[in-house]
Amino acid sequence: MKLGPRAQLLLIASLFVLPIVASTLAYRYGHRAPTANHGELLLPPGQVSDRSFGRPGGGAFSFRELRGRWALVAVDSGACAQPCRDKLTVMRQVRLALGRNASRVARVLFVDDGQPPDMAALAPFGGTEVAVAPKGAAIAPAAAGDRSRVYLVDPHGNVMMRWEARADPQGMIKDLDRLLKASQIG
Repeated sequence: MKLGPRAQLLLIASLFVLPIVASTLAYRYGHRAPTANHGELLLPPGQVSDRSFGRPGGGAFSFRELRGRWALVAVDSGACAQPCRDKLTVMRQVRLALGRNASRVARVLFVDDGQPPDMAALAPFGGTEVAVAPKGAAIAPAAAGDRSRVYLVDPHGNVMMRWEARADPQGMIKDLDRLLKASQIG
């Protein structure tokens, strides 16, 4: 079958135009922006609660005490079963792996069920702040009742990032290293 001169011209032009159209469509609808972080960035970040919470030994705890420092926060039951202890272990290891920046990061266990903390279960995690909240209270709306993640609170009190509780600690360390290196605060 012989094509006319006009059909041949359209065929040749389509060889140049079709790849451009296909790549534009792929970029616009199929392109995902790559991210360097391993955790989930919360947009917009939620403000941490300003209220005071109890401490296991008495007294009050407020996130205002941590202003100027980054904080890894786990939300769990006062009984602190094995999944809770696993989160606290990861938080402790990640903080220690930060080396000279470890002092810039605090660790907080936020007990959200009103149950008194099991101090024997928490003994291996010295240095972890324990905040006991009334049942139903949350560190921020995004974290209400969420025991499956570890949250990061920035020095201004914004809940800005979270990782799955079973996340790779190396990914958490990389995220925190990058944040601490870039941060002029905390």
